[in-house]
Amino acid sequence: MKYFNLFSTIFITKGAKRILMSDLQRNTSELYPLELYELIQELKAHPIDHILRNYDQESREIVQEYVDLLLEKEYGFITENDWDHNFSPLSYEYNEYSTISNVFIELGNVDILHQVKHSIENLGVRHLVIFSTSQFSFDELLKIDQLFTNTSLENIEIFSPHHHQLDHHYLEDLSEKVSRIHSLVFYNSASSSFKVNNRFRFTVNFIQQDVKISSCGKVDLKYFNTNLPKVLEAINHNSCLHKKIGIDINGNIKNCPLMPEIYGNINHNSLEEVLKQPGFKKYWNLTKDHIETCKDCEFRNICTDCRAYTELTHINKEGLDISKPLKCGYNPYSGEWEEWTQNPLKSKAIQQYRAL
Repeated sequence: MKYFNLFSTIFITKGAKRILMSDLQRNTSELYPLELYELIQELKAHPIDHILRNYDQESREIVQEYVDLLLEKEYGFITENDWDHNFSPLSYEYNEYSTISNVFIELGNVDILHQVKHSIENLGVRHLVIFSTSQFSFDELLKIDQLFTNTSLENIEIFSPHHHQLDHHYLEDLSEKVSRIHSLVFYNSASSSFKVNNRFRFTVNFIQQDVKISSCGKVDLKYFNTNLPKVLEAINHNSCLHKKIGIDINGNIKNCPLMPEIYGNINHNSLEEVLKQPGFKKYWNLTKDHIETCKDCEFRNICTDCRAYTELTHINKEGLDISKPLKCGYNPYSGEWEEWTQNPLKSKAIQQYRAL
């Protein structure tokens, strides 16, 4: 008797129409027909020979092709006489040592970073995202990086307008002096911006369009991320808001700078104080298994989600907005993507956000 063993690092997300098979060791995901999910469930309970006997000749060939595919993709392996019981199943527990993992600041003044430095260190923050409508000089970027020396902060991502001083030497000098900046995005950039080499310690992107903070929240394949920590977080928590704090341009402290609820102001309250506010963590454990439409989507465990902009169609008994993200154009029931702004079913929500 031959038995098929699925590797414990292969995670399958069942959608309404398809499945997504995620290899959490290689950080890749691939789509397959729903019928493969049913076969894998059978392979977990019965030897291959027994399964083949239950099908006619044509269906046997299809089953065998699927088994061969699973082996070719190295999703599993074959054993004789029994399944291999030497491998422990993957734990789906998610552990994050930081009290807050991410802080997103809509920056009006660099000095505000001095106000949050102690909290960032105290809460074990690992990622800082800065969105600025003002240009940063070389010295300001250096100051931002050096401010967090000897803190838990691992990386800083910065969005700011392009300016004429930017050139290859500027970035090369900066790369030699910073240690925490890992991503620079310059928007309103001329199409003639120079080509960036890959020797910098950070990534650099030039965007011709005017990027606004309200552009955030778009759900797109290019933003999906297959890796073990992200998938485990999505299984257990809300991948948009879990352990995150936002500070808007006016210093208001929120779950996200784009959300309406205000829990304090950085000029009067520390991040630690805000964390104790009733309701601040209310969205932290809202997984996409409980969000409308998302719960039937095969991409739900590698998707970013968005609670700032939703279709405004469903509120649960706890008062949480469990509506599908507004800026998602994917239909898991048809398996098709469309431009979300053209969907007539979203027009009411779009108009409501424009009125804010």
